[in-house]
Amino acid sequence: MTVKKRVGLLGGTFDPPHYGHMLMAERAYEEMNLDEIWFIPSYIPPHKAEAKTDVADRIKMLELSVADRPSFYIETIEIDRQGKSFTIDTVQELQKQNKDTEFFFIIGGDMVDYLPKWHRIDELAELITFIGIERQGYTTKSPYPVKEVEMPIIEISSTDIRDRIANGKSIRYLTSPHVIDFIKEKGLYRKLM
Repeated sequence: MTVKKRVGLLGGTFDPPHYGHMLMAERAYEEMNLDEIWFIPSYIPPHKAEAKTDVADRIKMLELSVADRPSFYIETIEIDRQGKSFTIDTVQELQKQNKDTEFFFIIGGDMVDYLPKWHRIDELAELITFIGIERQGYTTKSPYPVKEVEMPIIEISSTDIRDRIANGKSIRYLTSPHVIDFIKEKGLYRKLM
């Protein structure tokens, strides 16, 4: 019997990617003994409005964020598909393309409570193992099986980063210096307010 490669999937708009995303990925990677983490930037997430930033710029920022981490990759399946993507469709397609791989889907602890509202969640729960990144001391309940991994409390959000840039405030220590340089070079998020 061959051992399957263990891959954690972390989806999001990554607009921009930040240290909270990287810490979630790192904790899941270590605690669940994963072989790789695949970041899946969405084209249009089903639960949000369109991303604020061009797809190519979001991918570039993600590339800069994972460049120094050999086991972290970017999977553009949802970008390539365009339109809204549901997790079930992405997972089914990845499983078809990667029969030698066991996939785990990484979600923030706040999303665990929303699993019952996910599109075709019963099917999805049969296909994949969820990893819920929990804040220390905070517990969630779900009717679906979720492997819990604790993470220190870190309050960073892409929305806050965009707002800080729009208001001329520093984003140092919220995302990588390479991403900060790229944002400055491209003038991203300046026109939000």
